[in-house]
Amino acid sequence: MSFSALNLDELTAQRDRALRDYEALVQRGLSLDLTRGKPSGRQLDLASALLALPGGHTAADGTDCRNYGGLQGLPEIREMFGGLLQVPAGQLIAAGNSSLSLMHDSIVHALLGRVPGAERRWVEEPRIAFLCPVPGYDRHFALCERFGIELIAVPMTAEGPDMDVVERLVLEDPQVKGIWCVPKYSNPSGVSYSDETVRRLAAMPAAAPDFRIFWDNAYAVHHLTDTPVEIADLLALCAESGNPDRAFVFGSTSKITFSGGGVAFFGSSPANVAWLLGHMAKGTIGPDKINQLRHVEFLRDEDGVLEHMRRHRELIRPKFDAVDLILTKELGGTGLASWSNPAGGYFIGLDVLEGCARQVVSRAAEAGIALTPAGATHPYGDDPRDSTIRIAPTYPELDEVELAIAGLAVCVRLVGTEKLLEQAR
Repeated sequence: MSFSALNLDELTAQRDRALRDYEALVQRGLSLDLTRGKPSGRQLDLASALLALPGGHTAADGTDCRNYGGLQGLPEIREMFGGLLQVPAGQLIAAGNSSLSLMHDSIVHALLGRVPGAERRWVEEPRIAFLCPVPGYDRHFALCERFGIELIAVPMTAEGPDMDVVERLVLEDPQVKGIWCVPKYSNPSGVSYSDETVRRLAAMPAAAPDFRIFWDNAYAVHHLTDTPVEIADLLALCAESGNPDRAFVFGSTSKITFSGGGVAFFGSSPANVAWLLGHMAKGTIGPDKINQLRHVEFLRDEDGVLEHMRRHRELIRPKFDAVDLILTKELGGTGLASWSNPAGGYFIGLDVLEGCARQVVSRAAEAGIALTPAGATHPYGDDPRDSTIRIAPTYPELDEVELAIAGLAVCVRLVGTEKLLEQAR
């Protein structure tokens, strides 16, 4: 029965029970961390063979990977990941380990040097704004804040960002220069964009001729089921719609091999690729080709990437299942919370009663359970409803995930029943 249907006495009894459970939880002295979506040590172990590679130093075209040059990255690793990221290999850049760095640099270069189609540098604009589907990824928001870019929240739906809102804002305001998108298994809701959403993003009229979609396809191959989600090809749809330069596609091997020693990718139109390479050339003579060769030898081809990710799935799927099982057992039917059950990615979105997320996170911290700060899923750290909490279950061991989620459920029951009692009195 939903807790909101209980009378005052029954609700008080539920609150008292939750308080006793919470006091017992605090007494356990836990120290558990669900703050960031990091691979576990067991996942990193899957790529340990990388440390003994490469066996040589010569790329397929004869390039000596020990030397300077090859700014766009090795052709063979671009061929390997081009299909997975839906970018032709010739329009893909393979760089260092961090796609976030590529996003950062893309914004910096747009600020300081005109992107194709722009009337002027972004730094010369009176104002710059980005659309931010919410809930979303806090590092995207922080990156814009770093450069004084205004953040405009857009609601997420089951098919991606609310396109009626997106289309209106992009058409009305020429200072809206971009939108952040995690199109597959979005952080933290797990939503994957529908084909219709992708088509509308590609084709919509924009007041800014230099409007860009920052397409962070971080979880392109991070499936949790045997039936992977497929999304429409944004880059191809942009070209078909007469907006070939609209999409900046990002990806990496950060949660495939070593997060601190992977390969990041940027894909776009030929004009955008030439633009970024031209700016990159001022700061580097080439990427770490030895590391790229190492990845080619280890992963072999696209099928090798997918097989490697199947082994990841075997390790992390039980953790996602445990979260759903415990939340269903402890909170199902109470009306105190709802949560996503994603088909891939690294996160679970938990929605609690309005006005309760910060208090739940605070209560959990007092009990030794660290969570991502409430509000992190929204621009400027401000969730207007104070209801969304991001759960990151991949890094801890399974037994720790179970302990943390059981404890989190206690906190949700306590804060939720306190809220309902306050409303009932």
